[in-house]
Amino acid sequence: MRICEKMPFHARVMDRMSVIRSFTHNNGDHWAAAHWLLTGYTGATGSDRKPRNPSMGAISAHLLGAHDKGVPAYVNINDGGFGFHGASYLGVSCNPFRTGDFSYGNEAGMLPTARASSLKLVEGLTPEKISARVSLMKRLDVLRDGIDRSEAFGGMDRMLQEAVDIVTSGRARQAFDVSLEDKKTRELYGPGWGEQALTARRLIEAGVRFVTLNTGYWDDHGNIKGALDSKLPRHDRALGVLVQDLSERGLLDDTLVISAGEFGRTPKINDKAGRDHWPQAQSIILAGGGFRHGQVIGATNDKAEHPVERPVKPADFCAIVYHALGLDPHQEVVKDFSGRPNFLLEGGEVPPELI
Repeated sequence: MRICEKMPFHARVMDRMSVIRSFTHNNGDHWAAAHWLLTGYTGATGSDRKPRNPSMGAISAHLLGAHDKGVPAYVNINDGGFGFHGASYLGVSCNPFRTGDFSYGNEAGMLPTARASSLKLVEGLTPEKISARVSLMKRLDVLRDGIDRSEAFGGMDRMLQEAVDIVTSGRARQAFDVSLEDKKTRELYGPGWGEQALTARRLIEAGVRFVTLNTGYWDDHGNIKGALDSKLPRHDRALGVLVQDLSERGLLDDTLVISAGEFGRTPKINDKAGRDHWPQAQSIILAGGGFRHGQVIGATNDKAEHPVERPVKPADFCAIVYHALGLDPHQEVVKDFSGRPNFLLEGGEVPPELI
C-alpha cells in the first residue's frame, strides 16, 4: 500500500489498521452528514440544525456508562463546529464532558463546555462537605418534584452522583493532566492534536468509555496543498502514535480507533486549487476494537468517484462502532420525545471482512 510522504506514522502501523475505501452516502450538507454519521439517523440539515437523535457516544453513556467510577462515561475533545455529539432525547446526563478547542463554535446542540480545571475541589471544600450539600439538595429536590416534572430534569439524579464521584475521586483530573505522563511519551505525541490524542488515551486508560477528538477543519475548497502540508503531518502524528502506543500497552485490541470525516472530497481539483464536497466516496481508517486488520475493504473506480466493490453506508459504519462496544445495533434504546420506541440503528451490518 502506498502511503503519502506526509504520513510516516500511519505507514508504521498500517498492519494494525483496516482501510475502508468504499464508504459512501448521498448528502453533501455538513450538518446533515455529521448528524448521520454521529447518530446513525438523518434529520438535521444546515438550515435546520436541531439534533434529532442521540450520538453513539451518548448511547454508550446511557446503556453502558463508564468502565470505572470517578470518570465521565463520554468525553468530546474539540467540537469541530457541527455539533451532534449530544444526547438529544436521552437527557442531559448522557451529554459528553466537553473540553479542548471550540474556536469553530458549537453550532448544533449548544452543549455546555467544561475544562479539566473544573474537576478540582475548591479550597476549603472536602468530600464530607460535598456529601452534606448533596444531602441538603436532595431534600430540596423532594419539594421541587411535586412542582416540576418536566423532561428537562430527567437523569439529573444520576448526573449528580456521577459529578460527585468525578470530583471527589480525582481519577478524571489525573487523566486530563498530561504532565503526569513521562517526558518521552509526551514528546512522541507532540503538541496540539498530539497532546489531545495522548489525553484521549489517558482517558480511555482511566475508564472513560467513549472519546471523540476533532483534528481541525478539513474543508479546503482552495489551496488544498498548503492546507494539507500543514495539517497532515500533525494529524498523522496524533493518530499514528496513538495506535502505536495503545498497541504497545496492550490496549488496542479492546479499543476501537477510527479516523473519518462526514464525507469525502471531489476527485478533481477545482479552479481554486481545492476540493469540494463529495459524499459519493471516501476512505475511513479503523484500528483495534477486536476486528481483523491489515486489510483494505472495498474499492472505487480508477478516478475515486464511486464504489465499485463492497459499498459501506453510514448505518454500516455505526454498526461497526456498536459491535465494538458489545451492543446489538438493532436493539431498542428508549422512547423519544413523542413516545415512540427508538432503535440504535435501522439496518446496517458490520462488513464480514472485519470479523
